[in-house]
Amino acid sequence: MTREDTVTPRLVAEYRAAMGRCLHDPPGTDNCPPGLHWGLAPAIPSYGDVGPDGAEAKGVFLPPIPLPRRMWAGGAIETLQPLRIGQHIQRTSAVSDIKFREGGAGNLYLVSISHAISAADGLLLRERQDLVFRGGAPKEVSAPQSPPPSEGVAWTVEPSPLLLFRFSAFTFNGHRIHYDAHHAAAEGYAGLVVHGPLQAALMLNLAASAMGAVPRRFEYRCVAPLFGGHPFTVQRDAGTSPLAIRIVRHDGVTTAEGQAHARET
Repeated sequence: MTREDTVTPRLVAEYRAAMGRCLHDPPGTDNCPPGLHWGLAPAIPSYGDVGPDGAEAKGVFLPPIPLPRRMWAGGAIETLQPLRIGQHIQRTSAVSDIKFREGGAGNLYLVSISHAISAADGLLLRERQDLVFRGGAPKEVSAPQSPPPSEGVAWTVEPSPLLLFRFSAFTFNGHRIHYDAHHAAAEGYAGLVVHGPLQAALMLNLAASAMGAVPRRFEYRCVAPLFGGHPFTVQRDAGTSPLAIRIVRHDGVTTAEGQAHARET
């Protein structure tokens, strides 16, 4: 599937307004902060093409998996060239892998989607997105015995309903777990769920700020739910290669972790 879009000043302004101070500003007045691609050429399903959870119905682009609950599991991003304001882009997407697993917490499907974003001057970015589909409620993760050291804290983020709404709007994500508290509770969550891509965007921007440039490769995975209502921290390790980054919940639970590779590695 191929969709087209344009990197408009309005889209960049929306991303900046949503992310606030937690952005890396690349050199060049037309270059965009990392993570902007999540708002480019998103799926825009009609009302008839969404499921009860508000997300695009399975069987439209995603395979018709019979399990009802979907979660963002992680992914990888390879940045080849920067996105620039005014570029007209093409986003080509395909389901690249489907795995079925049986476990003590129930059956699940792991679906990987590959994206390539190109402009007139060639390929800009490759991405893999990993989604999990399952039937049961999410597994609760308790706090560790010893929380991560505070020396690694770089940003503290307040996941307000406004932030979650703005990121949903920026990505045209209708999944109700991010803005409908009753639906989130019905799916077994303790509150509104912070988007996996939002956590990834925060980690990617922190990595770019620490490294002084957008990483050539960034890999991440989501390991526990993150909810609105309590501040969380975006942390990085000092002096590691690749650079290790994580999101840590208010109770000390790591909810996402990633690795950023410098452009020369």
